[in-house]
Amino acid sequence: MNTTPEKIDLFTPAQVGPYTLPNRIVMAPLTRNRAGEGNVPQPLNVEYYAQRATAGLIITEATQVSPQGVGYPATPGIHSAAQIEGWRRVTDAVHARGGKIFLQLWHVGRISHPLLQPDGALPVAPSAVRPEGQAFTYEGPKDFVTPRALDISEIPGIIEQYCSGAQNALAAGFDGVEIHGANGYLPDQFLRDGSNQRTDAYGGPIENRARLMLEVTEAVCAVWGAERVGIRLSPLQPFNDMRDANPEATFSYIVEQLNRFGLGYLHVTEAGKDTPGAAGPAFDLHKLRRIWKGVYMTNAGYDLARANAALAAGETDLVAFGVLFLANPDLPLRFARNAPLNAPDPATFYGGGAGGYTDYPFLENP
Repeated sequence: MNTTPEKIDLFTPAQVGPYTLPNRIVMAPLTRNRAGEGNVPQPLNVEYYAQRATAGLIITEATQVSPQGVGYPATPGIHSAAQIEGWRRVTDAVHARGGKIFLQLWHVGRISHPLLQPDGALPVAPSAVRPEGQAFTYEGPKDFVTPRALDISEIPGIIEQYCSGAQNALAAGFDGVEIHGANGYLPDQFLRDGSNQRTDAYGGPIENRARLMLEVTEAVCAVWGAERVGIRLSPLQPFNDMRDANPEATFSYIVEQLNRFGLGYLHVTEAGKDTPGAAGPAFDLHKLRRIWKGVYMTNAGYDLARANAALAAGETDLVAFGVLFLANPDLPLRFARNAPLNAPDPATFYGGGAGGYTDYPFLENP
């Protein structure tokens, strides 16, 4: 009997919950600021996602679960009938080309501005701690404001926003959802002690700071079934003025706790590892891979060679590609043929129309 272990690479099929993915090449969530009026996905977005349907799995751009969750211009939502219908056109197009697509559920918390909030309200956060930096508004960049600390009585309403967004994603025909628990947005703000100064049941020790993320996860799993839910974390990411005194302990704890749900996958971005100390003392992210009992996805600057090496070494099960997928709608084909890649144009990453969005060339006509 041959007991030689199977060689795993990007083109080895993978199981994520009920889905058998044809490859391990995931399209990472990429904010592109091209939603239509009312934060509604438009025909241009349909074409963009359909072009990339050969990914093993597409994770959509971050999508706000409520008007309160909005933090950037022209980003899509999943909290209105028009948005559900707009996303339904996207999912239909991706499915028609044989793809799988998860929606990323998003609430930006303090990374917003009154110009983006209903009735000009203050953004909400775990604590009234103003982040350094600027918000991007329809009137241009504006300094972040001091957010309003959520009252503990408001927490169930926040969880309900995620629950509603998850239900709407189901109605829009997605194959699953990813909870955005990374990059300095609301669940991450509660989790890390640099932004959470509460003294109630949602602040202080890590068991309390992790509470919101775990309750959101439980609520979303109740809608979708855990096997069709993923979550994204960013342990070393300083983006949006984030830091933690002990990220190794913080993220080891949350990953251990997330194990109990049986999620479809854990998505850990390595962003920030090249700026050690910016978000707190650096640690080896492979520790989280060892703690996690399910499908593990990594992200941040991988190319074909690095991705295959990481898979072969057992460091990950899936690899999410961002900028490479942005510029190469047929990235799996290019990887399969070891073909040249299109160069991305950073000037067209955010906002605008088809230029730098749906006009990158294919190796072959799709």
